[in-house]
Amino acid sequence: MAIFQQILFLAVLGAVAWLGYRRISLIRSTILLGKPEDRSNRPGERLSTMLRIAFGQKKMFDRPLIGALHFAVYIGFILINVEILEIVLDGILGRHRIFAPFLGSFYPVLIGFFEFLAVGVLLACIIFLLRRSVVRVKRLQPERHREMNGWPELDGKLILVFEIVLMIAILTMNAADLALQELGNPHYPQTGDFFFSQFLKPLFTGLNEDTLVIYERFAWWFHILGIFVFAVYLTYSKHLHIVLAFPNTYFSRLTPKGKMNNMPEITAEVKTMLGIETASMDEAAVIPDRFGAKDVQDLSWKNLMDAYSCTECGRCTEACPANITGKKLSPRKIMMDTRDRLEDVGRNMQKNGGQFVDDGKSLIDDYILVEEINACTTCNACVQECPVLINPLDIILQLRRHKVMDEAHAPASWNVMFQNMDTNQAPWKFSPGDRFNWAAGLEPKE
Repeated sequence: MAIFQQILFLAVLGAVAWLGYRRISLIRSTILLGKPEDRSNRPGERLSTMLRIAFGQKKMFDRPLIGALHFAVYIGFILINVEILEIVLDGILGRHRIFAPFLGSFYPVLIGFFEFLAVGVLLACIIFLLRRSVVRVKRLQPERHREMNGWPELDGKLILVFEIVLMIAILTMNAADLALQELGNPHYPQTGDFFFSQFLKPLFTGLNEDTLVIYERFAWWFHILGIFVFAVYLTYSKHLHIVLAFPNTYFSRLTPKGKMNNMPEITAEVKTMLGIETASMDEAAVIPDRFGAKDVQDLSWKNLMDAYSCTECGRCTEACPANITGKKLSPRKIMMDTRDRLEDVGRNMQKNGGQFVDDGKSLIDDYILVEEINACTTCNACVQECPVLINPLDIILQLRRHKVMDEAHAPASWNVMFQNMDTNQAPWKFSPGDRFNWAAGLEPKE
């Protein structure tokens, strides 16, 4: 029986590794569809940013209670994986609690610490589930935000239920294990009581040894299979941010938030026209295939990593003044739509041997509406609020540049402003010579 379990475990482990590798490779391939962008400068500052924002959860603690709950889930997820390492080794080698003989009396202390984390994760997930389903936090409700309809709403609740069940499996598995130790079963080494699960032992009082073994083995398999399923599911879910938050914050933008990136080819042309500097013939001859961005391939790889890193928390949308006033713009939707387009492109590539075949769709118009991007005030509220330093504004600006510069698709009021800038060097319709007429008569009297 033990050898059968080992073979089954190795088969499951191999299948999970293959599925994970296949999915991660596809995500990497779609991110690399983006244009190159150098984010390798100032490595010390980048490392500091990653440690503060991703590892230290700094921006989550802008809201202390939610930050503490999220930190409990986050730190539990990271540290409980040490116990997962033991379970994996047990499964491969056909052993049970392989670390116990080496750690001696420290082993129950370590497992007790893991149980403390498990209880913290359990309580935090219950509170988060209540916030979504009972308290009904507005930024998480599909009735108010259309991008949360369907799978996004279900995904947010499903993962919380999943984690609650997994934590219960850990605690009851340990309790059944303790009961078997008391019965002297040779497969279950004596470790001493564990911090929380010792109080669950009465649940198993009166059960015979065979029944206890069946339950303990069931809980063990349920827990490790649950972890494996979660690992694969993670790559299809918004919870991919658990992994991508680290590189995403490391490669985040270090320049001031209000600084917009100019288009080099346009800058060179304008400087030439103004006589500020003369562009070389080669520089002047370079005309891009497209101004701005029409589809995900026109965005940078960092924009695409941003899309996969989105937590769907809605803090950006909650802070967006355009959304608050009832306009269609939702920065969260911009990121989710970009990710949805990347997913469709990825499936296209899988069907066509790793190459993308034009499907007649584009990010703008088919996923994101022109009305949405035109509503943006470029205030950077969304950028400021994001807990993993995503920049929805950069995507919005590039999509808007394409609509205006390539397709001449701009609101009438914008066209008036553009004309005034061209003729009067100001957004207003009056001569530059009249610019200071408003101050006439304001001179101090002698």
